[in-house]
Amino acid sequence: MSRLDLDDVALFAAVVEASGFRTAAEKHGMSASSLSDCVRRLEARLGVRLLNRTTRCVTPTEAGSRLIQRLRPALEEISDALNDLNDDQQSPVGTLKLNVPVPVAQFVMPTLLAGFLERYPGVRVEVMMDNSFIDVIAAGFDAGVRYEERLAKDMIATPIGPRRQRFVAAASPAYLARYGTPQHPQELTSHRLLGNRFASGVLGIWEFEKDGQSIRITPEGPLLSSSTDLRISAASAGVGIIYTFEEYLRPLLDNGTLQPILEGWWQNFSGPYLYYHQRRQMPAPLRAFIDYLKQTSAQ
Repeated sequence: MSRLDLDDVALFAAVVEASGFRTAAEKHGMSASSLSDCVRRLEARLGVRLLNRTTRCVTPTEAGSRLIQRLRPALEEISDALNDLNDDQQSPVGTLKLNVPVPVAQFVMPTLLAGFLERYPGVRVEVMMDNSFIDVIAAGFDAGVRYEERLAKDMIATPIGPRRQRFVAAASPAYLARYGTPQHPQELTSHRLLGNRFASGVLGIWEFEKDGQSIRITPEGPLLSSSTDLRISAASAGVGIIYTFEEYLRPLLDNGTLQPILEGWWQNFSGPYLYYHQRRQMPAPLRAFIDYLKQTSAQ
């Protein structure tokens, strides 16, 4: 026997359910003659007549009745599975695994996830903090969050969080009283700088911008660390000058623990993006998260 076309099997069941070709054809958006051809093709492949056709009605033969009795549970199971899939889009269930930079995990995700998890209680989110760029799929994540300059060209990117951010430079009043306040980024080369050494070993370069001019400073000084908390504590204690995300320093600037310097030179940059591979069948939790980002950004 040649391989059966499951569409023909499903259409045969539809004809039996509707007790006629015309009604079943209208339901499936096809002509009655095309539907009849599908059933005849199925009968030819099975080598048995499945339907009794008269001018008034269509009824299954004995063989057709036996077949439909065996098919009905399987067809109902398929229908339930498809309905469950549709339900997943409205009420997704499962785990969403994200790889995000530390600043995004600390300042963007808490508020964002509060609303998302309230809307989709069936979703569980796992967040891994990582400042390096990785292949999220190879590492077992559904998506990652990075800044624009670190996005691979073959990724789909969706904005997440604030669309503009900036780095700010600051030092404690005690440090500035002792070493003076720099008025130009070039003067930083004679100051004590608190630099960021990434876990990969790469040293973060400080970039300043003003009136189209860009200045890059290599932070050489008494402390290099991948720990932002350590560098902030050191700056607060008067060890040196820090240059990092404004979100980290804003409370300390507001209460006077740190004082801003070189304000006209602070670097502005685009906010982060959620990035992921294009997939024909996207996991329901990821699809829900992307839709949530688009809805909240439009508000």
